[in-house]
Amino acid sequence: MTTDRSLPPGLHRDTLAVRTALERSQYGENSEALFLTSSFVQPDAETSARRFAGTEEGFTYTRTSNPTVASFEQRLAALEGTEAAIGASSGMGAILMMCMGLLRAGDHVVCSRSVFGSTLNLIGREFGKFGVETTFVSQTDVAEWKAAIRPTTKLLFAETPTNPLTDVCDIRALADLAHGAGALLAVDNCFCSPALQRPTELGADLVIHSGTKYLEGQGRVLAGAICGSAKLVNEVFGPVVRTAGMALSPFNAWVVLKGLETLGIRMQAHCAGALALAQWLETQPSIARVYYPGLASHPQHELAMRQQSGLGGAVVSFDVQGDGPEAARANAFHVIDSTRVLSITANLGDTKTTITHPATTSHGRLTEAQRQAAGIGQGLIRVAVGLDHIDDIKADLLRGLSTLA
Repeated sequence: MTTDRSLPPGLHRDTLAVRTALERSQYGENSEALFLTSSFVQPDAETSARRFAGTEEGFTYTRTSNPTVASFEQRLAALEGTEAAIGASSGMGAILMMCMGLLRAGDHVVCSRSVFGSTLNLIGREFGKFGVETTFVSQTDVAEWKAAIRPTTKLLFAETPTNPLTDVCDIRALADLAHGAGALLAVDNCFCSPALQRPTELGADLVIHSGTKYLEGQGRVLAGAICGSAKLVNEVFGPVVRTAGMALSPFNAWVVLKGLETLGIRMQAHCAGALALAQWLETQPSIARVYYPGLASHPQHELAMRQQSGLGGAVVSFDVQGDGPEAARANAFHVIDSTRVLSITANLGDTKTTITHPATTSHGRLTEAQRQAAGIGQGLIRVAVGLDHIDDIKADLLRGLSTLA
């Protein structure tokens, strides 16, 4: 039998990323174990009753809890600096869990209009069917957020930076607005991850993650999570998972758990490559605008540097020149189709650099009016910089950029 030593306080995030987990089993494994089981055998009926009732700690059924999933949740909570975390089957599953746990008919949400396309549809359209009202506002205009708040407002929701235009919101200012109205602030921290940004340190109540992206890091599995207080996680979101079943699988949890071990060094490399690419793209004559928080030309550059540990993240978007929407779309497609190294896929957070056309992929199911409101034009291209050599990324993009008509 092995005995774990409790971790001392004050450890750095990089250490927490490789050490935080449940205690080792009796076998003393150094790499966290993968528990592929749907259920757990109980020692007797009385213990089983207590565990199912929640009056005694213990694992019963993987839809409600699993040692591998619990290790992932503990590690992510440690990195985000929150009391607890709860896993979900995907990032959208985490947002669904949050909305199901917090909202009911008659409640009101204030949400950035620049969030991910599926988030816009889930909160605005799907929950609208059940009597939840949503007001979509400018990502960056705090006055617009304030004006949208009603007596029935229960939640403010933003992602920062946004996908794909990398707009940055003032987390502290939005937290003050939310708390002044008796509401909660939830922040999607997918683009930065806790390696760059901890929203709760700036006043946010909840942090949302698509673990599919940078937390996992190699594009292998789907995962999601909510980080927050133990009360919200255990009393509000836990019952939703038990009832609705958007549970994170043990295998996916284990993959993301191991991905977290290299999160810090990966994000440093991603950010360095993205900044070099963004600076180079600004010099290209066929590009109308580059969107990247690490550039001094970005409207929220100073705010981003304060909130994001002085780094701009890994996602760079840019508009190609084009005389009208059709021409801009044709030019964007030409640049994308001319690549030979970059992966044409809407996923991001991978070691492989990816490229996509947001207007027809991540935001393709929005109406044209919604895309215009979010600033998603037909000439927009998003590049999520991986670990490819920066010179190869530049050369691959130049194949198309240098041959635009």
